Amino acid sequence: MCELYVKADPILYESRSRSLRIRGVVTTLRLENQFWDILGEIAAADGMTTNQLITRLYEEVMDFRGEVLNFASFLRVSCTRYLSQRRAQVAELSVVRSNAG
Repeated sequence: MCELYVKADPILYESRSRSLRIRGVVTTLRLENQFWDILGEIAAADGMTTNQLITRLYEEVMDFRGEVLNFASFLRVSCTRYLSQRRAQVAELSVVRSNAG
């Protein structure tokens, strides 16, 4: 089981920083490449750039919660929630297809 994780390409867990402007303030986010890839996937599915998605997520969490103590962690959790949701949708579609056949 651990081989699945241990044999991951090290580039996936290498961190990368990006600068972007959120609410008029230039900020730098540091995330692992895997998370940047997932954020890019989410953004593309929603017809946005990664920076636009991150800005929208920041604005929405601030509107909903009033603060976010660790925005990079929030983004990582958002990525894992996206993957969980996508996995559930695939499983549901599989059930529908098997019942239709």
